[in-house]
Amino acid sequence: MMDSCSAQIMSAPLAGDRPWAPQRRDPEPLMATDNGSFSCLSEVDLFADLSPEEILAMDRMAPSRSYSVGEMVFSQSQPVTALFILKKGRIRIFRVTEDGKALTMAILEPGAVFGEMMMVGQRMYDNYAEAIDNVDLCLMNTADVERYLLSDPRIAIRISRHLGEQVVRLEERLTDLALRPLQSRVCSTLLRLAEAARTPRFANPTIRLSHDQLAGLLGATRESTSKAMSDLASRGIIRQGRARIIIQDVDALAMLARRSG
Repeated sequence: MMDSCSAQIMSAPLAGDRPWAPQRRDPEPLMATDNGSFSCLSEVDLFADLSPEEILAMDRMAPSRSYSVGEMVFSQSQPVTALFILKKGRIRIFRVTEDGKALTMAILEPGAVFGEMMMVGQRMYDNYAEAIDNVDLCLMNTADVERYLLSDPRIAIRISRHLGEQVVRLEERLTDLALRPLQSRVCSTLLRLAEAARTPRFANPTIRLSHDQLAGLLGATRESTSKAMSDLASRGIIRQGRARIIIQDVDALAMLARRSG
């Protein structure tokens, strides 16, 4: 189901002649770096039922790695069989078509779990992952996932729920592309991104994306995306800054997102 949804999403046109594409370099081999210790598992929903002692024990098995903006975490030419846990920063998951267009599949926020791990239904061999901020992440190899995650009913249930939510998100994106006008797709995408972002209480939701990056998520051109965003800004629904979108009226955004024509 996920493969069929992804294939149809990938067929959507992207912005301009030069899409927001990966930097042309492959990742270095993964290894732990001495960049200071941090917990990879705390504040990750997948491990919410674990005790502090269990989290500490599992943290010791998950080496850490840091990436700078623009670095590749993995690519088609150098796939990695590992489960990644995103602690800090954001990761862009995308594919590249035969004609060189980059198709953004997801923007992952801190707390996301992703990677090439067939036994939990994750298939990443045909995707790229790029750091769009300075990123800290941890990784677990296949043996550790089988031994410590899938064998624990508390975590296995959450993994199943996590995968089900992924299918729902892909179906929502497919519905947007097939049935909704661009303005509605912009609004629904902004709402999803705002929900994923960790905004302080009582503050207006803030999304850190450029128009190029947003267009990649929408399967639209940069020009049409910018026009839709300008319309929202003129109505006072959003405020725009340098690669920053501040939502000022969530209710109005939600109302526009529900329009089908």
